[in-house]
Amino acid sequence: MLNIEKLTGGYSGDSVIKNVSFQVETGELFGILGPNGSGKTTLLKMLSGILPFSRGNVTLKGRSLKEYTAKELAKIIAVLPQHTSQGFSYTVKETVSLGRYAHQKGWFQSWSEEDEVIVQQVMAQTGVSAFEHLFINELSGGERQRVFLAQALAQEPEILLLDEPTNHLDLSFQKDLLDLLKSWTKERGLTVISIFHDLNLAGLYCDRLLLMENGEINLNDVPNEVLREERIRAVYRTSIQKQPHPKVAAPQLVLLPESLTQETEQLFIDEALLQMSEQFIALKSPIPLKTMSSGVVGSGFGWYSNFVNRHVNKNYNCSDHKKEMIDYLRSNGFEPGETVGMMTAVMLEDVTYELYKEDGFSVFIVVTAGVGNAMDASKSGLHSYTRTPGTINSWVFISGELTDEAFIQSIMTATEAKVKAMHDLEVKDRVTGTLATGTSTDSILIAATQRGEMLEYAGTITALGKIIGRGVYECTSKAIWKSRKRVVK
Repeated sequence: MLNIEKLTGGYSGDSVIKNVSFQVETGELFGILGPNGSGKTTLLKMLSGILPFSRGNVTLKGRSLKEYTAKELAKIIAVLPQHTSQGFSYTVKETVSLGRYAHQKGWFQSWSEEDEVIVQQVMAQTGVSAFEHLFINELSGGERQRVFLAQALAQEPEILLLDEPTNHLDLSFQKDLLDLLKSWTKERGLTVISIFHDLNLAGLYCDRLLLMENGEINLNDVPNEVLREERIRAVYRTSIQKQPHPKVAAPQLVLLPESLTQETEQLFIDEALLQMSEQFIALKSPIPLKTMSSGVVGSGFGWYSNFVNRHVNKNYNCSDHKKEMIDYLRSNGFEPGETVGMMTAVMLEDVTYELYKEDGFSVFIVVTAGVGNAMDASKSGLHSYTRTPGTINSWVFISGELTDEAFIQSIMTATEAKVKAMHDLEVKDRVTGTLATGTSTDSILIAATQRGEMLEYAGTITALGKIIGRGVYECTSKAIWKSRKRVVK
């Protein structure tokens, strides 16, 4: 579709673009990235024919770009620049209708039924139909941007060139616009070449990315390769961290503010932060902790300051236990968005907790445990499913900095230690008579201050793993012993 070979050029003899070569295929959504001054807009102007180049060539559908007349080019390429101005105050529909000029024939440029259908269609698709009779200067910046996009789409181009198309658009319209463009690349074979400042949007929607640096190509590849932490840090000269999108196989980058990342003063989590009552056990941290948990509220990865283990009756039953838990937290002064909430039928005075200190880091473990619904995971098929409150809830607070790998290994090590404690205490599955591995709804959390010593691993043989294994084993054993003693009484 579009072939760029050794393109060089710029303004007033200065070579802003230097020896740039790449290809764009039909139906691609091709993104151009780079910091300010890297040559993104200059390159787009050369591709559109607006700005001449001094050396190299741009081939469009097998012909040199210079061989096309302006009207021929307008039937193939539509352009939406970053800053669009209009000398006369046309209405929205009149502005969009200008996009049909290249398709009109004859001396009088007659308006056809097809022109009308297409204009109405693109206005609807870009969400501007409601104000088609308003003048363009009466609209907000975001509304004008959508009008000019509709004008470009009215050209029915084969290639759409966009310079920061989401500029001035609110979040919902950014998504709607890019969803629309992505669907058109797949369904109509539209080729989209767009400059992006938002790297996350580029990573989410683009098939390929071209990363520019000082007028040259740094890399032309798929998003996952271009948006590597070390590459983006070097090109943009800023602190970022890469992470996967939670729903889509696409890379996402987050900024690391210097004022926050420079907080290095160590903080130790211990029993002084615990609050005990008949209704719940809570730990309130003075700072948010990075947490991985299976709580009723606050499950998965997140940052939380409050941790609540709530006592419920053994017969607790609720059709929407998450909503009920959220309401409960609010009624007791805990903001649900900042809280991990768990439930247990265990008597809370049987809780066991212990602080384990090592050079450079510490681990504070809190366990409530009962084994009334203990089961053997390998024989769970023999049990009927019932939603009951968790009876072994394990909290592991680490005063140190963990990698994502260490979080996962901490869960594994803690689980292994819990199972070992149950085996040594000969806790059995009442249905099968075999040794139990847990209860039907156990919960766990690993929370770290992310300050102090870096702890890369938490496998059973590592320094952190040894402490977690020992601590969870001891606390689980003591908690089960307390619960058993209560039952005997």
